Amino acid sequence: MKNRLKVLRAERDWSQADLAEKLQVSRQTINALETGKYDPSLPLAFKIARLFEQPIEAIFQDEA
Repeated sequence: MKNRLKVLRAERDWSQADLAEKLQVSRQTINALETGKYDPSLPLAFKIARLFEQPIEAIFQDEA
């Protein structure tokens, strides 16, 4: 699944560790999300959307 996490994070000048702390996940989880190696659970996707104040669809795109 494609996502805009890296771009959104960079716009706010947050490190992966900063974002991980805000979402209460590990930095490794953020790295896996950004590189497409891991798709977030639905609760995590909602948490990310709330943090960036955007709809889930604006952050995550299906690759199909």
